Amino acid sequence: VQLQASGGGLVQAGGSLRLSCVASGSTISRYCMGWFRQAPGKEREFVAAISVSGGSERYADSVKGRFTVSRDNAKNTAYLQLNSLKSEDTAIYSCAAKGVHYAYSVYDRSSEYDYWGQGTEVTVSS
Repeated sequence: VQLQASGGGLVQAGGSLRLSCVASGSTISRYCMGWFRQAPGKEREFVAAISVSGGSERYADSVKGRFTVSRDNAKNTAYLQLNSLKSEDTAIYSCAAKGVHYAYSVYDRSSEYDYWGQGTEVTVSS
């Protein structure tokens, strides 16, 4: 499966963005979808993930209550809504897919994911 993230940009602190991850080559209905980010000079970190069914979600503590992950299997797309953005949210955001057997499984380790898309850059100005 090929993944393409988009929707990044420059936004002021407190603002919002909506990132999209469009899949091709396979339906995402078989995959847990995750979002990760990498800030300059830092290691990649987990942001959020959503199960195949959409019934389970997981978030990094740093984004809980501000970010929301969702998916539309019919459109083969996953989303990440970023609200109340802070300067520390500045990073390149990437989406990833992991094949699963159970509809409610979610994963937060990058090593567990099978496919990765190119990232989209989010810059938050203070």
